[in-house]
Parts: sequence; structure tokens; C-alpha cells
Amino acid sequence: ISIFDYPVVSAFLIAFLATAVITPLFIIINKKLGLLDDPKKHIHPAIIHDKPIPRGGGIPIFLGILIAAFFFLPHTTTTFGLFAAGFLALAVGISDDILNAKGKEISPIIRFVINILTAVIVVASGISIKFITNPFGGEILHLNTIGFVVPLLQFPLFISDIISVIWLIWIMNMLNWSKGVDGQMPGIVAISAIVIGILSLRLLTGSENNIDAILSFIIAGGALGFLLFNFHPAKIFPGYGTTFLYLFLGVASILSSAKLATAVLVMGVPLVDFIFTIIRRILAKKSPFKGDKKHLHHILLQLGYNQRQVALFYWSISAILGIISLTLESKSKLFAIIMVGVITAGGLFFLHAVTKHTNDDTAS
Repeated sequence: ISIFDYPVVSAFLIAFLATAVITPLFIIINKKLGLLDDPKKHIHPAIIHDKPIPRGGGIPIFLGILIAAFFFLPHTTTTFGLFAAGFLALAVGISDDILNAKGKEISPIIRFVINILTAVIVVASGISIKFITNPFGGEILHLNTIGFVVPLLQFPLFISDIISVIWLIWIMNMLNWSKGVDGQMPGIVAISAIVIGILSLRLLTGSENNIDAILSFIIAGGALGFLLFNFHPAKIFPGYGTTFLYLFLGVASILSSAKLATAVLVMGVPLVDFIFTIIRRILAKKSPFKGDKKHLHHILLQLGYNQRQVALFYWSISAILGIISLTLESKSKLFAIIMVGVITAGGLFFLHAVTKHTNDDTAS
């Protein structure tokens, strides 16, 4: 099966070109509107830039993806629901970007509630993890046949819906924490989307006309088009509006349940860093939503690596794990995921200990 037998290449190119053309316009517009991330006004422990940079990168990415989707995705209720949820995530993100320019921000709790709402909208539109396969063999577990009726509302709720909402919320928050250095996030998203898209084409398990593969390559095109202006030194930041992009990637990964393990593996490092960060903050008796400067990318910067090197490190790991995931069966993917999790968690423990020891020595 040739990749050119599908419209994925055209969809990718249109999303890439549209985003690449629109982004410079919004760099100018956002500067004139004062939509800037000024480190003197936006006080946040994770900030590493020292001069005002335009925010609102989610707008050109959304428009670039919307243009490609108009031509290559079916105009159905499901597609409408996806983009309605995406627009909501974008709108809230842009609101947060505007507040950031004034030195304020939307409450993390409110943003989390919006994450839940957007995920619910997507699932309600008909996108859910309908089944999972047993990596050790055996029957497929059909999650959309297991459910219950919500009391009072008399509304049927299936396990597939609950798991899908949790998965999408997880993806949105995990990738939102993976944009600490210039170019880091769009590179990870693009590589993950390409791997998911390639697997979709190989397995041919998606919906009619391989919509999951087309969506994946549209996402990749939009992310790479934006990356041209976000790689260090960044001319524009993604801002919180790019939450819609993470939502779309999560959707692409669940249009066929066969790709969930692949998504987990290719995003293994930021995923483990996400879990590690939540546990670390809770053990320190801090809110898991309260930002700090202790993510893996911050530690690598502290060890002397520059932003480009850190971004390239994340891209390389994602690409390697993505290539590996394309060659493994379900059982092997499970063991690979466990191995990546153990190695990454061990590495984080070690790096935190080393940097803490260094900081203590410097302080003394």
C-alpha cells in the first residue's frame, strides 16, 4: 500500500502551508494588539525567556488545520463536534493569553474544567475508545457494551465514554506541560501525529476513507508549519490556545483503539514526566496544578544544555520510540512502554537528586 494512494500528503501540505503563511501575519497582529508574553509582567516560575514574545500561536495553527479539514475531512456531526470543542479550547486559551499579557491568568481549576467540557463534547459527538485488545492474547474487550444508566437523568453512560474523556484530558494536560522550550511541543506533536498516521495507513483500521490517518497528517502539517516560527529563538509562543491541538491528537489516537499503545509509547518521555511531576508536587504538599521549574526540560537547561538541544532531545526520543512502535506487536509494545516508564522515571529521580545536590552546594 502506497502512501500516495491516500489524500494524506495533500492534506498535510495544505495544513503546513496554510499555517506557515498565516503565522507571520499573527506575529504582526499580536504585537500590535499587545498580545505579548512579557517576563516582567507575566511572573511564572517556568518562564525562561527574557524579552516580550508574541503569544496566541494557537490561532494560526487552528486556522491552518481548519482550512485543510474543510477540504479533506467529511462534514459530519462528529467533525463539527470536534471543531466546536477545539474552538472552545482555543477561545479559553486566547483569553488566558490576553490575561497573561496583563500579568494575570485564568485559574488552573477553570482551565481544567474546560478541558473536561471539551473532552465531553468530543465524546458526545461519537468519538470514543470502543474496544481494547488484550496484549497477551484472548478476546477483544468491547467497552461500548459495558455501561449503566445515570440515576435521575436516565442517561446511558458507557465505560468507553468515561475512559475516552479521561484519555483526552490526560493528553491535553500532558502536552501542555511539554512546551517549556522553543519548538519542543510542536515537534513532539508532529512526530506523534505522523507515527499515528502511518500506523493508520498500515492497519487500515480507521473509519471510511481513513479519516483517522488524514486527521493525523493534518495535525502534523499544522504543527510543523508553526514550528518554523517557534524553534529557538521563537518568534511566537503557542500559548494556552494550542490545547485544541492536543485534543485533536488525542482524538486521532482513539479513532482506532489499536493506536493507543503507540501514542503512549511515542509520547512516553513527556508522559512519564507528567506523572512524575504530579506525584512530586503532591508529595511536596503542593497543588498539582501549580507550575514550577522542575520539569525534565528545565533540569536539562540547568545542566547546561541550550533550548535547541533540549528540543532536539525530545524530538529524537519521540522519533526513535515512534519507529520502534511501528515494528512491535501489542504484547511487545506493552513491555516497551513499561521499560520506557521505568528508565525515564529512574532518570528523573537521578537528575532531580543531582540538580538538588548541585543547588545545595551552590547555596552553601
